[in-house]
Amino acid sequence: MAVPGPGLGLLFQRRFLAARPLPALPWPELEQALRTAPDSSLLQDILHKTVLHPLCVKYPPSTKYRRCFLTELIKKHESTAAEPLDELYETLAGVLKDEESTQCYKNYLLPTGDCVTLLESTAMISGGTTGLITWEAALHLSEWAMENPEVFTDRTVLELGSGIGFTGITICKTCQPSTFVFSDCHPCVLRQLRENIRLNGLTPEPGATRGIQTQPQGQQGGEKSCPNPRVMVAELDWGSVTAQELLGLQPDVVIAADVVYDPEVISALIGMLQKLSSSRADRKAPEVFLAFTIRNPDTYQLLQAQLDNVRIRWQILPAHGKRNFLDEVQPNVTILQLFL
Repeated sequence: MAVPGPGLGLLFQRRFLAARPLPALPWPELEQALRTAPDSSLLQDILHKTVLHPLCVKYPPSTKYRRCFLTELIKKHESTAAEPLDELYETLAGVLKDEESTQCYKNYLLPTGDCVTLLESTAMISGGTTGLITWEAALHLSEWAMENPEVFTDRTVLELGSGIGFTGITICKTCQPSTFVFSDCHPCVLRQLRENIRLNGLTPEPGATRGIQTQPQGQQGGEKSCPNPRVMVAELDWGSVTAQELLGLQPDVVIAADVVYDPEVISALIGMLQKLSSSRADRKAPEVFLAFTIRNPDTYQLLQAQLDNVRIRWQILPAHGKRNFLDEVQPNVTILQLFL
């Protein structure tokens, strides 16, 4: 069955971000340039900065996606008078031989020139969880973090519901936290999370689950962070973990992306935040930022109502300007700052 494809520019943006830069043209103009090109040089340039880019060769996007992208590229080229490019057809032939997999890589280019590479599921739900893919709110929160690095620099950051790690890895690579604690509760997600952290050159400390100490013995607070922060992975079940077990965390900042998708989750999340606040030795509550996609307005209103019920103040943060991972401003994605 053929895969219906969007425009070439949209296809390119979604999966081949690590291959930039191409000619500095908006995507419609790039497609027009491709249609009117007198020869195959621009086509070859696109090919080598996408499917044949060394990063995408080493960590390839899904077979289905590459096939769709190359097919769309061929259609654009065949609509011109330029000579056929054998390399393009040979590349497609090679992709057609590849077997479909339940996992694929996605590569995201950071403004620093570094990238985040993730091994993700090709299905929205797999292993009984939705946590094995990167969701839109994680991209949104990462863009906000890169515009506000001072929130994270030289601080201990706890991420709730880290999933496969995109937001946390991005913050570790761009914002220089002193310590970053990834957390989740699903065993498959935790296993994939650790693999992705290592894939991106970070080394999670072994064994961390409950009762973690984020500050090694003998180390005093306030020390400047290293280029690579101290990284830990914690198994945290919001409903069962106790304030006593959270004493070792002492986060300065707590973040979460796309964890408010079910009304039943909201009470557990708020309870977790209250435990984190009460478990701080200095009684100073952490700064909290929640990013989420508003899929159901009733769920969003329930979150606000429950926050109000327990007297947790909140505010909606203004939309950020730069777009590194999202094609455009997403009106249904928002970030709340909570005041515990």
